[in-house]
Parts: sequence; structure tokens; C-alpha cells
Amino acid sequence: MTEDTSVWGIADVSSGKGKSDENFPVGSVLISKQLRPHVHAYYAYARVIDDIADSTALSPTDKIARLDAMEEVLHGQRQPIDRADALSAARLRTSLLQTGVPFETATDLLIAFRDDSRGHVYESWEDLLHYCRYSANPVGRYLICLHGESPTAFGPSDALCTSLQILNHMQDCAGDLAQLHRCYIPAGLMRAAGATQDDLLAGRLSPAMRRVFNTMLDGVDALNRQAAALPAHVHDRRFRMECAAIVTLAERLTLRLRREDPLAGRVALRRTDAMHAAFAALRTWR
Repeated sequence: MTEDTSVWGIADVSSGKGKSDENFPVGSVLISKQLRPHVHAYYAYARVIDDIADSTALSPTDKIARLDAMEEVLHGQRQPIDRADALSAARLRTSLLQTGVPFETATDLLIAFRDDSRGHVYESWEDLLHYCRYSANPVGRYLICLHGESPTAFGPSDALCTSLQILNHMQDCAGDLAQLHRCYIPAGLMRAAGATQDDLLAGRLSPAMRRVFNTMLDGVDALNRQAAALPAHVHDRRFRMECAAIVTLAERLTLRLRREDPLAGRVALRRTDAMHAAFAALRTWR
């Protein structure tokens, strides 16, 4: 195994983001205490590779080299150095070997983050769905496999994870463009509505950009309808409650983005949304 450490460089890739920056619970109390450390290991790894792709201190070439090194550590092909980012991959490798969860739930994420590092342009809704297949859907599949649930849950889980990812892109579209020079709003949808990327930096939604957002939210509504079936596919009671709560939060955030302007300020979930999610979770208790 190679022990070359030069690929890691000296750049700090931490974004400063944490669980408090997420819309949805990460390793919440509804996840069993026994499984929570594995969820935290997966989240820590995902946070690191996301930070690498978002780093302003690394070139695209350096980002991809660092992501490739993380994959080599995951597969046991490279020894991790004593740094948090490399060690997160080593810890997840140990977790995956212990639990038997497929390594693809971790390595598929790297496909999306390599695209982010290259500055990939999303032309169509289908392009965005393809990105979410790798950036978001592996997270749900990881949790399903970790809980020993049936693969029949993959379909509605994929729909939920894709919905959450697109909602997050819509919340953060102005910051992504201004700070990372990255745009997840499909270019074809903007052209069809008579909008441009400049509209995302205007501080308020133009009528044209509102049409784009409404079209995207129509697609998210369809995803949410598919995701609504997820709790029925989950046998573990606590995980089923978690799924029901997150499905409801996705639906509530979709409604908020219909009514509010994410360019004027971050559209965020509120206490009333959390209450609706709690009621939804309790209804699955059986």
C-alpha cells in the first residue's frame, strides 16, 4: 500500500459546517444507540468530502486528487495519515466492514463531488436527477442497509433523498453561485423561462426565476409523492418514525419555497414544521 502523503497537502478544507447547518436530523435520537456511531462515521466522511469539493484553497486538480486518496483509504489501498480528513475515511472503512453495508454507499458520493470539483454544468432536470443519484441517494441507501431493511425501500428512499438535495440547492442557490461559482438550477429551464444566472444574484426572485422555481418544485412534489411510501417499507420502528418525520419535513419545506423567496433570505423550517413532523412520526408507531 502506498504511503505517499503529498496528496493531502496542507490546506485546511473544513467549511465550518456541522449538524446545525442541516435541514434534517443527522443521527437523531430516533436512530438506535447501537447504530448511531456508524451513522456519525458516515456523516463525518460525507462532511469531509463535501468540504474538499467546496474548498476555495484547493484547485480542481487538487480536489480530485484528495477525493481519489479518500477512496483509496476506504478500500485499504492507502494508509491514512494522522489528519481528520484521511482518518474519517479509515473510520468509515472499519464501520462498513463491521456492518456489511456496501462500500458503494460511500464511494458513489465521490462521483458527485468530483463533478462539483470540476464545476459541472446542469443543463436539464434529468442532469440534476443524475447528480442527485450520486450526491444524495447513497445516504438513504446507507441507512436502509445499516438497518437491515429490504431493498424494496430503495425507490421511495431515492425519491426522498433527491427531493431533499434539490430543496437544499434551491435554498442555497445564490450563495452557491456567488461563493463557489456553482449553479444547480438547470440552464435549460432558465433559458425557457427567460432567466439567467444573474437573476440568482439579484436579491429577490424575478418573475422569470419564480417560474423556474415553480417548475422545479412541481418535480419535487412528484418526488415527495413517491417518498411518502417509504415508512410503509421500513420495519424498524424507530427508523420508520425517522423516515416519516423527514418525509413530512420535505413536504413542508417544499411548501415554504412555493411561498417564500430564497434570494431574499434563507427559507428555513420552523417550529410548526417540526411539530407536523413529530405528529407524522407518532402516527407510524405500531
